[in-house]
Amino acid sequence: MGRTVRLEAPAKINLFLGVGGSRSDGYHDVVTVLQSLELADSVAVAGADELTLVCDLELGIPPQDNLAYRAALAMGRRFGRDPAVSITLGKAIPAGAGLGGGSSDAAAVVRALAILWDVASEEGALAEVAGSLGADVPFFLGGPLALLTGRGDVVERRLSGPVMHVAVVWPGVGVPTGEAYSALDRSPRRPAPDVAPLLDALEDGDVARTAALLHNDMTDASCGIVPAIRDALALLEGSEGVLGSCMCGSGSAVFGVCASQEGAQAAAAAASRRGWWASATRTR
Repeated sequence: MGRTVRLEAPAKINLFLGVGGSRSDGYHDVVTVLQSLELADSVAVAGADELTLVCDLELGIPPQDNLAYRAALAMGRRFGRDPAVSITLGKAIPAGAGLGGGSSDAAAVVRALAILWDVASEEGALAEVAGSLGADVPFFLGGPLALLTGRGDVVERRLSGPVMHVAVVWPGVGVPTGEAYSALDRSPRRPAPDVAPLLDALEDGDVARTAALLHNDMTDASCGIVPAIRDALALLEGSEGVLGSCMCGSGSAVFGVCASQEGAQAAAAAASRRGWWASATRTR
């Protein structure tokens, strides 16, 4: 049936997430810095008689509702092609954790089809497809570090930064995104800090300074919905070698930037002993 394209679909963390007011489209204006990780799903796309999707984990949704499946349909519409391919997902990123696994899988399908159909040079069209699928998807077309605005879908610029060891912890309970933003809107809050100092720290390659400047406006709202997020952050903050910690997106995964690989492994092991999902990884 033709060639197979195999790609990694990396997880992401938010080094910064500042949330502004509601927009007319129902979303919020945000300023965020996304960083991709070595923690990744695997995505294989191959020619087939019809569009199919198989995942090695039960995600609780029909294949047709999976964002990776929808990405193939969107590519077919955009390029006037029949998306007759088989998509195989190997999941390492927990779903519903704020780590961007579904968006990353979708971006990998877009990139894979661009290779199979020889349209990889049409970057504007690919970005258009990615933007139609979800806020994080355009980020995953490039990477590994970027400043985004709009509803989180406008890549203002790609950034450079140091390699950082990271412990990622997921308490296993998801946060409904809409509920989290509604809780945020009901709460009094201060404006987000300026993102510029974090960008400077990244540009300087200063891991400790970067870790000290992590920020997420959604933390209190999401902790009010899933208190285990606060517990997971406390575990990271109390772990030796963790330089700073933060929540991923609207939760419920959290991460700690660590001074060493050993520190990341120790923090992840401590979380695993609590019965939580955890991974010691590093930035790309």
